[in-house]
Amino acid sequence: MTVSEVLDTLNQKANKAHLAGMARYGIDNSGALGVSMPELRKLARSIKTDHDLALQLWKTGIHECRILASMIDDPKLVTAQQMDSWVAEFNSWDVCDQVCGNLFDRTEMALSKAAEYSLSKEEYVKRAGFVLMAEHAVHNKTGGDDVFASLFPIIEREAWDDRNFVKKAVNWALRQIGKRNDTLKVLAIESAKSILQQDSRAAKWIAKNALAELEKRT
Repeated sequence: MTVSEVLDTLNQKANKAHLAGMARYGIDNSGALGVSMPELRKLARSIKTDHDLALQLWKTGIHECRILASMIDDPKLVTAQQMDSWVAEFNSWDVCDQVCGNLFDRTEMALSKAAEYSLSKEEYVKRAGFVLMAEHAVHNKTGGDDVFASLFPIIEREAWDDRNFVKKAVNWALRQIGKRNDTLKVLAIESAKSILQQDSRAAKWIAKNALAELEKRT
């Protein structure tokens, strides 16, 4: 399938009501067509894996094309340069989460990039760092406990950030790592209790929210 064919299909599926609804969820729809996620997933299944098409779709700058690109790209062919380039262009939380959860978390660089992005001053880049941690905790079934335990100090270090899309991602990472198994759950609870002691409203929210879920599972 070509970019033109993809655009023709997306325009046929575009819905003005969906476009308006995106704004209500805090999604930047200025470059969007108004195509639902189920339709994007259906189209991705028909295309299957196509790295070159994914790169071309990303370059269009169209919201749905970028999400679709994350669904059809091949994580084995993704480079560090591609990750940095795409992350730098995130302008909406849903594009950030879809790209990280569909593609980037499946690359060999997922956690090294997560640590790198966690230091960014840019809200969506920093969010990407913690979304990568959360999604990698869900999708990587073979990673050792020590790999994920090494992320707790980063989570604790950045729990002060009160920007909405950052603090929610920090919380998400903490909870998802803790839900991998009983060993990591104990460590996640300890980390949350440490975060709770920080003199920050964001940190206290992150910790209390995580503890409410993790201790319920104890």
